[in-house]
Amino acid sequence: MNAEQLIEVRTRRSFRNKLLRWYDVQRRDLPWRDTKDAYRIWISEIMLQQTRVGAVLEHYRRFLERFPTVLHLARAREQSVLAAWSGLGYYRRARNLHATAKILALERNGEFPKTAEGLLELPGIGRYTAAAIASIAFGERAAVVDGNVERVLQRITGQPNLGNRETWDLAEGLLSPKRPADFNQAMMEVGAMVCLPREPKCLTCPVLDFCETRGAQPREKKEIRKLISIAYALVRQNGSVWLVQRDKEASLMAGMWELPQSPEKSDDEPVARFRHSILDTDFDVAVHAHAVINVSGRWVSQSNLSRLALTGLARKILRHFDLL
Repeated sequence: MNAEQLIEVRTRRSFRNKLLRWYDVQRRDLPWRDTKDAYRIWISEIMLQQTRVGAVLEHYRRFLERFPTVLHLARAREQSVLAAWSGLGYYRRARNLHATAKILALERNGEFPKTAEGLLELPGIGRYTAAAIASIAFGERAAVVDGNVERVLQRITGQPNLGNRETWDLAEGLLSPKRPADFNQAMMEVGAMVCLPREPKCLTCPVLDFCETRGAQPREKKEIRKLISIAYALVRQNGSVWLVQRDKEASLMAGMWELPQSPEKSDDEPVARFRHSILDTDFDVAVHAHAVINVSGRWVSQSNLSRLALTGLARKILRHFDLL
C-alpha cells in the first residue's frame, strides 16, 4: 500500500479505527497520560527525547516533586535543575527547559502557547515536540513524527527511504480529526511496543492489514562503537568527597561535577570497575581509592551530593559506594 492509497478516505478511516481501538485497550499506564497539563506533558516529552521510557519514569516523578509548576522551575538555579536532571544525559535539554520556563514566567505569566506554531518559538521545542504538546494538552489537530512513527509509516508503505516531507504529509493525512491526541500517542505506542526496530511483532499489530512490509526487514549496518579506558580517583575525608567541575564551555556536560581523573600511572588495584556508555562510545572505567590528589576541586559533604549537578558516571560511582 503506497502513501496515496493509505490516505484515501475509506482506508484512513479504517486505519484510524483499528489503531484507536487497539490503543484504548493496550496502551501503557504512564503518568503523563493522565493529564492535560501542558507543563507536565512538556517535561515528559523533553525527557523522552533519546531516552527510554523505563529510564524516565522515576526521573519524571522526582523532577515534578522538586519543580511542580513552570514558575517553580523558572525560579530555580541552573545547578539545581541540572542536579534534578542528572542521570538522563543530553544536558542541553535541561538547560533549554530552564530557559523556556523563564520565558514563560516573564513574558506569559507561566502560560504555554496553545498552538504548535506558538510553541515552536520556545527554546528546545522542535516540530515534533510542539505538535505533541499542542495535540495532547490543547487538542490541536497537529500530527507528530518521531522515530517510532517514522518507522511505522515507512513499513506500512513499504518505502524505507520515505522522505521527511512525505512522512510528515502522510502523518497529517492519517491524523484523526476527532481524537488527535490519542491518535498521535497510538502511533507512537504501536511503534514502541509492536513495530520494533529489529524484531517487529507483526502478528499482534492492529494495522497489519495495511502493511506492505510485514516483518521483512533489511539488514541493518552494525554500529561501530569506540572503546575508551579511563580511571577516576575516589578521595574521601571526614564524610566528604573531592569533586571537580567540568569546564563551563565543554561540549558535553558543561559545568557538571565529577570525580577527578586518577593519575595515569597508578600501581594500586582499582576498587571498582564499570562499563559506561555515552553516544557511540563505551568506557571501561576503573576507580582507584586515593588519600589525596593534586587536582583543583572542592570537598562536598555526602549530605550535599544529591543537590549537585553530577555527571551520570559520577552518580553511578557514588551510588556503588553508598555515598548517594
